[in-house]
Amino acid sequence: MSVPQVLSADWPAPPGVRAVVTLRAGGVSGGAYASLNLGAHVGDDAQAVAENRRRMAAALRLPAEPLWLAQVHGTGVVRADELGHGAVAPITIARGDASITRQPGRVLAVLVADCLPVLLARADGSAVAIAHAGWRGLAAGVVEAAVYSIGGQPLELVAWLGPAIGAAHFEVGEKVRAAFCRHSAQAASAFEANERGRWQCDLHQLAAQRLAALGVHSIHGQPRCTFADADSFYSFRRDGVTGRAAALVWMDARVAGRTDVAARRSTVEHRG
Repeated sequence: MSVPQVLSADWPAPPGVRAVVTLRAGGVSGGAYASLNLGAHVGDDAQAVAENRRRMAAALRLPAEPLWLAQVHGTGVVRADELGHGAVAPITIARGDASITRQPGRVLAVLVADCLPVLLARADGSAVAIAHAGWRGLAAGVVEAAVYSIGGQPLELVAWLGPAIGAAHFEVGEKVRAAFCRHSAQAASAFEANERGRWQCDLHQLAAQRLAALGVHSIHGQPRCTFADADSFYSFRRDGVTGRAAALVWMDARVAGRTDVAARRSTVEHRG
């Protein structure tokens, strides 16, 4: 039996914070979904998806079932800690495009196939968050919503930008460019005109700009293009019918260096 393959986040996260993006290999799905498809909404066999999720959880030794969001390309943030304790069944009714937890052992997830996963961690290890940033959600402010939800000062955050469709393969119209440039003139640098009178859009650069504007300076991740690497990544724009990878972040229940004092301080800052 093949083992699910993952890309580990290359960021200076605090001890005990774990973050990965799954790759295509190591699952049981066939055809357009081959092989580690984790999306239950894309037309794949339900039993295959369930087995893929089981294999992924076992390979990563996940402490709990991931919080599977019903993603809508918006800015809603799901507060995982308000959904109850000890849930072991898949949660698919939580509608939103970002989530936040301050509790070790809760696993946050977003599904992607070209959209950009943005992962966040407090430098003291007291909270993590994740966002699903396609162009619509990114333009609407999903990254800002995730940063605000995690609390504290932005300077205390570490961010990782995962694989997404690269600028060379992401052609958009003037409407998309205008949506970003209305927010910030700096966004124009993330668009390059092509010979068809349209624009090549750099999602990684746009996300990094928005994080920096908020005061987040510890931004990491080598941009990898999901469109260009069919062996490793699903790509909706490349293939149309395809599977979904998962980006996941969680705090290990045995987080080294995370004290009750830090946890209480995080809660006070959040409420304040």
